[in-house]
Amino acid sequence: MSAAPVAGIEPSPGRIGPLSTAVRLGCLFGPAVFGVTAAAVALPQVARALNAGPAQVAWVLTAHALALGVGTAVFGRLADSRGTRTTLLIASLTLVAGALLCLVAPTLGALVAGRLLLAAGSGGTAAVAAALLAGVDAGERLRVLARYGVVMALFASAATLLGGMVTAWLSWRVTVVLPALSILAVPFCLRPAVVRAGSHRPVDVTGAAALTVTVSTVIVLIQARTLKLDGPVVLALAVMLVLAAAALAGWVARRPDGFVPRQVVGDPAIRIAAATGVGVFGALFAAMYVIPQILAAPYGWSVLTIGVALLPGAAIGAVLSRRAGRLPGRGGRLLLAGTALAAAVAMIVTATGWGGPWPAVLAASLSLAAFALTQVVITGEVSARLPLPLRGAGMGLLNLTFFVGGGVGSAIAGALSESMPLHRTLLVVALFPLAAALIAVTRRRE
Repeated sequence: MSAAPVAGIEPSPGRIGPLSTAVRLGCLFGPAVFGVTAAAVALPQVARALNAGPAQVAWVLTAHALALGVGTAVFGRLADSRGTRTTLLIASLTLVAGALLCLVAPTLGALVAGRLLLAAGSGGTAAVAAALLAGVDAGERLRVLARYGVVMALFASAATLLGGMVTAWLSWRVTVVLPALSILAVPFCLRPAVVRAGSHRPVDVTGAAALTVTVSTVIVLIQARTLKLDGPVVLALAVMLVLAAAALAGWVARRPDGFVPRQVVGDPAIRIAAATGVGVFGALFAAMYVIPQILAAPYGWSVLTIGVALLPGAAIGAVLSRRAGRLPGRGGRLLLAGTALAAAVAMIVTATGWGGPWPAVLAASLSLAAFALTQVVITGEVSARLPLPLRGAGMGLLNLTFFVGGGVGSAIAGALSESMPLHRTLLVVALFPLAAALIAVTRRRE
């Protein structure tokens, strides 16, 4: 069965089918999740090798979360302006440069700089994948999204296992550059990326700068305790956040077609979709921070055992993603809400200590499944609402919001774990999937 081409592609013999499209774009986006969940496994070895303390080495993850979110928004907008093929090539070069710097970095500062470049490039490849996904013909979109969700579930569930294997058998340096695996998918995505050349309108640098400062200060502030920042530094960052956010709001009002299009951020349905994704990503990133530690400490599981135990989450995500691809819009949202609610319940059960390690495994697996469903349900809904000239910007901003939500989730979990038993933090983390479940069924105002 032949598939309709990606929107904007000239018809040609041998069109790419739904499964091939989903695998190509999933492999372009998927390795981005390795930047946090897989790299976290390697942090103890990074600290020993570079003579750094826990607070210092935390910047390896903080820098990645910061640049990943910003990269998705910047490269998403660049895709609208310069076209997806050119943007993909620029993002790939940035990703390779960051990976090379990480592999040879002699100091922690150099490693953090490399991770900034690596994450920016990873965000760029993710933004291009999301833009191309949004451009799939409406008649094939649900089929492609269902398969795409399966691929994303595989990447998310394999992160801990892959991080542990690579760190143990190769080197921590290879682990921290795992997002560079996206490069392997680039040659297979150049053909789908041959879309319109772009509007060639100049990128709104002022809007991009205001958004970058706002997001950066948010991510650093929520990890202030983990990073052990002094009071004056925190106060300065808080002031910078207020000023940058005010400047961004004012600029969006003056430039409705700028870097942050008012048509995108002003759409109630897209705002609800973004809030749902924040809950799902926050739950996943927090769960992948807390649950492996729970399984390792009280129950004595190795990193490899934990990774294998989480792999069934991919199977759950695969089954539910395929099911969501056959459901109408509201049916998909209800399935997503039910999965997120089940994840919250499993987290609460884990916090009580009942049932041994298995409720924790179930909580992580359901969080992975909700993540996969988000790719199908939320991405599908937003794709259908975005006009062609705003697809890159819209999907970039959406994924920026998702990744910031993930950073907030892991930061909250990390901060709470310093002042309460690790399993008790899941009582707070459970609020993320619970909120996602409630928001997912919120009535859209068309």
